[in-house]
Amino acid sequence: MADIEWLDERQARAWRSLQFMQARLEAQLNRQLMADSGLSLSDYVVLVNLTDQPDGRLRIFALAHEIGWERSRLSHHINRMANRGLVTKEACDSDRRGAYVVLTDEGRQAIEEAAPRHVAIVRRLVIDQIDAEELDVIGAAAEKVLTALAQAEL
Repeated sequence: MADIEWLDERQARAWRSLQFMQARLEAQLNRQLMADSGLSLSDYVVLVNLTDQPDGRLRIFALAHEIGWERSRLSHHINRMANRGLVTKEACDSDRRGAYVVLTDEGRQAIEEAAPRHVAIVRRLVIDQIDAEELDVIGAAAEKVLTALAQAEL
């Protein structure tokens, strides 16, 4: 353990602040979404990724990659969402073991109703708290970390 390069005070402060911010922000966003729409933050993330697709569908493995979840976690969550009528699962003709997650009309309506309030709270809690330069720095830093994470997955 002697060769470990421990975080200095500045690094530890930034790291802990990032962790606490993420945890508290996700909890607040989840509470707000549930109260406003009955959607969880996880539901919302899945629905956003599906609505980003022209045909409202993604292969399960592609959706898991996009949102950074293990396929088993996503599969269980998709089953719960399907039971609520937000999505369906469809077989993939080119890969009999694969499946698509498909946005339903109910799922599209749910996210369209939830999105305005969700964006308002994201704006109030995050965007309005920082200036344009800070926003650019956060975006650039996040993209660097996401690139490192993608490379680590290879």
